[in-house]
Amino acid sequence: MENKTETALKNHVQGSLTSGAQGPSCWIAVADWFAAGQGGKALTTPSRQALCRRLAGVRIKGEVGAGFPSPAEEELRDVISFDEYLVAHPETSFLLSVTGDSMNGAGIMEKDLVIVERGRQPKNGDIILAEVDGNWTIKYFRKKAGRIILEAANPKYPPIVPQTELRIAGVVTALARKYHR
Repeated sequence: MENKTETALKNHVQGSLTSGAQGPSCWIAVADWFAAGQGGKALTTPSRQALCRRLAGVRIKGEVGAGFPSPAEEELRDVISFDEYLVAHPETSFLLSVTGDSMNGAGIMEKDLVIVERGRQPKNGDIILAEVDGNWTIKYFRKKAGRIILEAANPKYPPIVPQTELRIAGVVTALARKYHR
């Protein structure tokens, strides 16, 4: 059962979304609006996340096998916020739209959105965003015998060995894809 404050907040959220506001900043603004209505008490980050998840999350209704067909049982299991699930560090993360097919073997297709986290130290095998000799790309990060090599996930593309400059801008941490546009 909702109280009047939650109902007012849901109406405010729906109005914000209808007017075009979206993403984490919208939910932070909504949480701040809620806090102002509570006598100006600031909400802690976990409280904001819980509130946003409760008001704007997507329901998890069960599991489905990707192998052999099996009976699926539908029940409400949990509510998840895609912002929270996909972006561990929103203050250092950003989205990029992918062009090209060099990472198809890693499941990264043209027009996918990748979430990149700045400041994260890449490990061998991570997919990174890098500027190599003046050109930007996403590739597998490999360190072999003290040399850094960037590898595509498509055999059509040869490995890249930086000649003059390599600047790692971040590590790809997640991917978003729409099947119907």
